Amino acid sequence: MKIPELLAPAGNLDKLAAALNYGADAVYLGIDRFSLRAQAGVLELKDIDRACALAHQAGARIYLTLNAFLHPGEEDDCRKLLTELRPSPLDGYIVADPGLLMLVRDLDPDRELHLSTQANTCNAGAAQFWQSAGVKRLNLARELTLEEIRAVRASAAGVELEVFVHGSMCIAYSGRCLLSATMTGRDANRGECAQSCRWEYSVLESQRPEASYPIEQDRRGSYLFNSHDLCLIEYLPELINAGVDSLKIEGRMKSVYYVAAVTRVYRAALDAYRQDPGNYQCDPEWPRELEKVSHRPYAAGFLFGRQEALVHAADSSYIRTADFLGLVLDHEEGNGCLVQGRNRFHPGEELELIGPGMRRANFRVGDARNTTGNKLTVIQPNSLVYLDLPAAARKGDILRRCR
Repeated sequence: MKIPELLAPAGNLDKLAAALNYGADAVYLGIDRFSLRAQAGVLELKDIDRACALAHQAGARIYLTLNAFLHPGEEDDCRKLLTELRPSPLDGYIVADPGLLMLVRDLDPDRELHLSTQANTCNAGAAQFWQSAGVKRLNLARELTLEEIRAVRASAAGVELEVFVHGSMCIAYSGRCLLSATMTGRDANRGECAQSCRWEYSVLESQRPEASYPIEQDRRGSYLFNSHDLCLIEYLPELINAGVDSLKIEGRMKSVYYVAAVTRVYRAALDAYRQDPGNYQCDPEWPRELEKVSHRPYAAGFLFGRQEALVHAADSSYIRTADFLGLVLDHEEGNGCLVQGRNRFHPGEELELIGPGMRRANFRVGDARNTTGNKLTVIQPNSLVYLDLPAAARKGDILRRCR
């Protein structure tokens, strides 16, 4: 029985380490060129070899996103980048633009190619076309239902299929949006999305330009283009039985806590299915844990058809039921655990410690000491502090406060 790869985001080296520590089989990342995360959620080119080493030491694969669409005049810069990347031990590139795909095949013909969801692959004919062009894996369009995924699998047996299972959704077709570029000059298809879909909108009547009319059902206003977040933790057996090869978590721009908390839940679910598929059930703890990361209301997207509206028109605010307070950096004999503060907290507070394998422990914060040994009355963001944590605490564990 084949269990799908769990593919997690790695927006920087810290997030990469978290994804690997919390159970990812593979990670995807980008650099500041030809990726749809131009200003954040990317590594520098000089970090690629280090990232590859960390992934491969953990027995994981690593993919680089080059999924922007080339404009005239950019081919030479892309050739230069591909030439620089050629010696790297990356396991594959994620591309969307046929022109960029052709450059990879010309300059780096042995590199594994995956097709981004930006390419809108919706049917078996398209899957077969991309397979004939040298693509090994397709990240299917998010608009496909479960039955449509099965149909693609049945007619395109020789290509791997990847689907998103968790994270932010884009209101535009497979993420190909012009709203940000039109309203702000920041092109979403070139990594500069301003998330204009999340803004509140109103209507102006042509004869009364001075009057703005909210489109609303209540006083909060209306967010016509704002989507739910995707969460498919309850439907992993259906995706596995449909023949999906890789389950992808969205979120290169999100926090270390998000990457760790979401990856560990999907890892636990896949491991449980592997151990006993016949008696597998979704553990109620898994959805509860996913509620503890910052998110918009969850939905299953288009997996079971279009009857479940993608739009969440009430507001664009996030649900936050837990605060990411600290990351365990090390354990030093005699000093306790060295923790990097991420949000403000105090000695005496009741917190949770979480780690890989769904490990969790409640504890009360005791004495806090800075690196020179002085006691602290408050732990500030970005500070380094020594704490006495539960005995099971390990490097990479996370401290959080549940509300």
